[in-house]
Amino acid sequence: MSDTPVKQQSTAAFHGQAVASFALALTATAIGVYRLDAGAWVRGFLAIAVLYLVTSAFTLAKVVRDRQEAGYLVSRVDQARLEKLLAAHDPFDKP
Repeated sequence: MSDTPVKQQSTAAFHGQAVASFALALTATAIGVYRLDAGAWVRGFLAIAVLYLVTSAFTLAKVVRDRQEAGYLVSRVDQARLEKLLAAHDPFDKP
């Protein structure tokens, strides 16, 4: 009847690369802020700004993913209704 698409999942290597890249970027930024030739309050402000940026990025990614999944679910429900309607329809049936 319906072909259900295979849910694509990332490979372990891709997941590892993404985690390592994130850790490297965060570590490099933390070292840069720590070694910055500025006062403690400037370094503190930059550290808080980086943490806020990271949490905002995670939140944005989650919102985009949730919206995409909701659209996919609505599409699947509409497809199921259409398939049910077409299965029940007999073009040769006389009214």
